[in-house]
Amino acid sequence: MIKHARVVSVDELANATTVVVPVIFDEEGALVAEAIPGTLVGRAVPHNLEVGWSSSRGLNATPGSALAWSDLEGPTLLFVSLGASYNHAENFRLAGACAAQRAVGEHVVFLLPTDGIELPQDAAQALVEGALLASYDFKKPDEDRDFNVLALGVPLPSVADHDDVVEGVRRGVVVANEVNWAKRLIDSPPNELTPKELAKRIAQRLGADNSVQVEIWTESKIRDERLGGLLGVGSGSAEPSRLVYAIYQPPVANAHVALVGKGITFDSGGLSIKSGEGMMTMKTDMSGAAVVMAALSIAARLELPVRVTAIAPITENLSGDRATRPGDVLTIRNGKTIEVLNTDAEGRLVLADGLSLAVEANPDAIIDVATLTGAQAVALGDEVGGLFASTDELAELLSDAGDRSGEMLWRLPLVDRYEKHIESDIADMKNIGKPGRAGAISAALILQRFTDGRPWAHLDIAGPGRADATRGYVTKGATAFGTRTLVEFLAHAASSVDEFSSNEDETIDDLESGDD
Repeated sequence: MIKHARVVSVDELANATTVVVPVIFDEEGALVAEAIPGTLVGRAVPHNLEVGWSSSRGLNATPGSALAWSDLEGPTLLFVSLGASYNHAENFRLAGACAAQRAVGEHVVFLLPTDGIELPQDAAQALVEGALLASYDFKKPDEDRDFNVLALGVPLPSVADHDDVVEGVRRGVVVANEVNWAKRLIDSPPNELTPKELAKRIAQRLGADNSVQVEIWTESKIRDERLGGLLGVGSGSAEPSRLVYAIYQPPVANAHVALVGKGITFDSGGLSIKSGEGMMTMKTDMSGAAVVMAALSIAARLELPVRVTAIAPITENLSGDRATRPGDVLTIRNGKTIEVLNTDAEGRLVLADGLSLAVEANPDAIIDVATLTGAQAVALGDEVGGLFASTDELAELLSDAGDRSGEMLWRLPLVDRYEKHIESDIADMKNIGKPGRAGAISAALILQRFTDGRPWAHLDIAGPGRADATRGYVTKGATAFGTRTLVEFLAHAASSVDEFSSNEDETIDDLESGDD
C-alpha cells in the first residue's frame, strides 16, 4: 500500500523506479506539457504523441488510460491520460490511481506541470487521493511504496504554486489514509470486529487527533440513556452493544454539524432472517459508523474551523432467544414509539436513537449515513448514493460536495403522502412502509421524525458502500463512500452555515460513561 506522499525535487528522479508523465488530448493529438523536460532520466520524451500510435498501446482520451515505456536500464516511463483538461479533479484521481496500479518498483515520481492548472492544490490533493485509495490492500497493510510529486513550471513553478502543491499533497494523504482506515474497518470479519472491538478501534484512532473527545457508552449507559432502538436491535446478540460519541471542537468554529452513522457490525436480519446469500456481505452494515468517524478524524487532522459531533450506535442484529419479535414496540430516546414489523429493517431503529441524541447537541445541521435499504441500490445501482434532505439549500451543498469529491449523489424526494405508509395502529409509527413500494423513501420519512425539524440530510449508501470489482481508485470491497463528500461539505460549512441554518450553537456538557 501507499501510505505516504511528498513533494520532491528534480534530484529525486535519479532514484525513481517509475516516472509518470501526464498527457492531455485535444484536436491536435496527445500532448505533453512544455514544463516537462525533453529528456528524462537519459531518455528523450516526445511532447506530441501520434493518437493512433498511442491508442493502439492503451493510451487514449479516457482519463486514467496509460502507456508504459521501459528500457533495460533506468526507470519506466508511464504516460497517463488526464483526458482533455488539467482542470478536472476527478481526472487527477484516476491518473493517480493508474500510476499506483501500473507503476514498477517502489519509488514513483509523478510530474505535475503547474502552468496549466488553475487550482494546483486541488489537483495535487486529487492526484494523491487517487494513488493512495487505489493502493489499498486489506491483505497487505504493511507493504509500503513511495508516491512522490514533482511540481514543474516554465522555467520553474511559482512559489505560490509550489506551496499549493505541498498543501494539496498533505491534504490528500490525510483524506485518503482515513478513508482507507474506514475501508479496513468495514472489510474486517465480523467475528473480529464485534461492537465492542469497533468502538475500541474508533476510540484509539480518534484519540490521536487534536481537539477531539471520544466516549464509549456501554450497555448500562445505553440503558440509562433510554436508547430503546439500539437495545432492541442488539437484544438477540450475546455481544454487548456500544455507542460512540465523539466531538471535534476546534478553537474557532463558525458552524456545528452533527453526523450519525449506522453501526451494525453484522446483520442477519434478526428473526426476519435473511437468506444465506443475503448475509454474505452484511459485515459491511457498519459502513455508516466508519464513514462518520473517519470524516470527523479528517476534519480534526486538517484543523477545519467547524465543530463536528459524530454519533455511532453499534450492535449486531442476530436472532438469539431474546431477540426483538415482529410485533414488538420499542421506545426511542425522544419518547416516540416504533412498532417493529420486520426485524430486518433495523438500521432506522438505531439511527432514531442517534438522531435524537444529535438533536440534543443543537447543531446547525444533521447528516446521517447508512447502508439502509436495498431499494436504494435497486434505484441507483452501486455507484450512486441516495440523498434525502429537508431543505433545498442543504441538498445543494451536499450535491456540490459530492461533485467535488467524485462521489455521485442523486436526490430522492421526501413524499408527504407516503407518511401514511408508516402509520401504526398501536405506536407512533411502524418500521416498514408498503411492501415493495418506495422502501428508501419510507425509511427516510421515519428518520425525519427524529430530527425535530432541523436542517437534516440522509445519505443511503447501500449500493455504493461496497464494490464488487475494482474501478479506477475504488477498490473491490469496502468503499467508505460518503466520507470524502462529508469532508468537502465540512470544509465549506463554516462559510456557508447561514445557507442551511440559523440555529445558535451551545456548549455540550461532558457525558459520563457506564459499565457493563
